[in-house]
Amino acid sequence: MRLCLNTDGLGHLSFEDMVKTAAEIGIESLEIACGNWSSAPHLDLDTLLASVSARQAYLDTIERHGLVLEALNCSGNQLEPNETGRAHQAVVEKTFQLAELLGVRNIVMMSGLPGGNAADTTANWVTTCWPISCQDILRYQWEEVLIPYWAQTVKTAEQHGITSIALENHGAQCVYNAETLLRLRKEVGPLVGMNLDPSHHMWMGGDGIEMAKALGADAIHHVHAKDLRRERGRFAANGGLETKFFDDYNHRTWNYVALGFGESAEWWKEFFAVLSMMGYDGPVSLEIEDKTMPALAAIKKSIALLHEVMPRPFN
Repeated sequence: MRLCLNTDGLGHLSFEDMVKTAAEIGIESLEIACGNWSSAPHLDLDTLLASVSARQAYLDTIERHGLVLEALNCSGNQLEPNETGRAHQAVVEKTFQLAELLGVRNIVMMSGLPGGNAADTTANWVTTCWPISCQDILRYQWEEVLIPYWAQTVKTAEQHGITSIALENHGAQCVYNAETLLRLRKEVGPLVGMNLDPSHHMWMGGDGIEMAKALGADAIHHVHAKDLRRERGRFAANGGLETKFFDDYNHRTWNYVALGFGESAEWWKEFFAVLSMMGYDGPVSLEIEDKTMPALAAIKKSIALLHEVMPRPFN
């Protein structure tokens, strides 16, 4: 397993300073966002697509600090039936093009979420089996939108030399757990796999260790090392369907936190041990969205825990 960093966690730094800092704190590879739900603080798609010299300088900076460009991330909702969805799809297409030019084979993104029918103008996430209209929505989303979209997207990815698309199991997406990922993978093939982020599964009431077992190593293409704390009392009283925004962390039922500030070190040891026993040897990409401490502090504390819990030696 390689210690990777989702560089949005150091979004306050310039690209050069981010790469330098990442190398100094022991990061081995980088997952860099290209846009959509990220502000893309470390990559300008249009500039890199247009200039051979800009691409070479970009890669030279990463290599000079002893790092590797692990993956490009274009997470968004490219299936939202409006202008936002169309804009997100444009970023997906540009990201695939840039991946080919940079020699990157791995893409991290999300499955997308359509509307509930052909007339909708906003996405619709179905989380219950009833009322019965939910079944009609799910049939429309999967059979008429999601599966055809991903069948074509896999072909496009292959044309650009991409060998892995890792879909993050985020809420408000068609693919949000092991079952939905395996269903899509059965329809469109093994190029699509999971970006296993245990923190999202936690607020939905699941366990990332069991999710990993249900997926199997072949279906796990990427791992986000990200923790979540169920806030004592509030989570038990109100559950995990939280709509207060992230900056209202003192009132939310759960919060994203640095590793070890939610689940214990023992939990993370078992999580990585299970991944190792299953044969996963890909990137472990640290993603920090902890609003309760400075970003670099959260990253350093998380790296310290990863050194303790990942089943591999570090220099």
